[in-house]
Amino acid sequence: MATEHPPRDDRPLVMHVMHRFDTGGLENGIVNLINHLPAEAYRHAVVALTEVTDFRQRIRKNDVEFIALHKGPGHGVWLYPRLFALMRRLRPVIVHTRNLAALEVVVPAWLAGVPVRLHGEHGRDVGDLDGRNRKYQWLRRLYRPFVTHYVALSRDLAGYLAERIGVAAHKVTQIYNGVDTTRFRPQAAPALIAGCPFDPAQHWLLGTVGRMQAVKNQVSLAQAFIRALASNPALRERLRLVLVGDGPLRAQCLAVLQAAGVADLAWLPGERSDVAELMRGLHCFVLPSLAEGISNTILEAMASGLPVIATDVGGNADLVAHGKTGIVVPAADVAAMADALASLALAPERAAAMGAAGRTAVEARFSLSAMVAAYRNLYDENLARARPQLQGV
Repeated sequence: MATEHPPRDDRPLVMHVMHRFDTGGLENGIVNLINHLPAEAYRHAVVALTEVTDFRQRIRKNDVEFIALHKGPGHGVWLYPRLFALMRRLRPVIVHTRNLAALEVVVPAWLAGVPVRLHGEHGRDVGDLDGRNRKYQWLRRLYRPFVTHYVALSRDLAGYLAERIGVAAHKVTQIYNGVDTTRFRPQAAPALIAGCPFDPAQHWLLGTVGRMQAVKNQVSLAQAFIRALASNPALRERLRLVLVGDGPLRAQCLAVLQAAGVADLAWLPGERSDVAELMRGLHCFVLPSLAEGISNTILEAMASGLPVIATDVGGNADLVAHGKTGIVVPAADVAAMADALASLALAPERAAAMGAAGRTAVEARFSLSAMVAAYRNLYDENLARARPQLQGV
């Protein structure tokens, strides 16, 4: 009796490679891309150099393979044989790496004959806030010959690739993140947040969502909150702080708030999965980062109809129109952030108008459909140029 074999799947495979597949803006962008690219166009595999967490459950397609390589600190050259074998088994036609931590994978991809090797620059870490780190520049130049094409999430990052790394302009495509405007949507009035001790009908809630690590700098937001209350004592009855996320800065933020005697005016619930519902319970969103690419959480906040206070780093000013959809302040400037917090808390109607303008801007410029279409076009164009190499892949 003949053995039946499953039908061959001729859809091209995209292998997405990142340092760790866990909660974060970069990873959320991958989830949105995989979930919304037409299923008939591409298959997908997700490769994390370190770990794949339960965040994988956000991907709705059931044919995505997840691989965790459990890489230790330092260069991953010892992983090259495994990566080479993995690519020869899966036969991706596109390997799409993200950020410097995954860039080295373009070498085994080249050795394995992967015809399209894309690299995305999504943002900077605390070790290279202004892009001047010479070691990181040198590493990017070292791997440049192995990269077919680059994706930059902001004008700032596109300029960095051209000016610091020497990438030709025609090899860089700038694609903004997109946001799901159905999931993230405004409502007539902020709703109660599950587990939150504050009532949005009585309190004015400002907050942030994200990993609590040095580059996100939530401590400066806690300090700005304390300063705003000290400068405007009347706000103590109404103003409340919500810091959502987990990481090394969580304990530090709590200690700062306790030392100032205002810990009872703040809520630090740790990591949450109900971000869309959280956004609908806030009156204002704040992003105090020291570095960013294009922030998913800013877009999610704008889509939720929230005014945004953000630091002037990375692509934040690409998203937030100062004075129209929010306020842009210098990075690590606690006084400026405190003034911005107080100005919106004291003028809730102005804040609400900014939030409505932000929703309109997202619908016009930062839709999920626009992002997905841009990536599909990028994949299609690079595959078309690589057709001669696809024989036998």
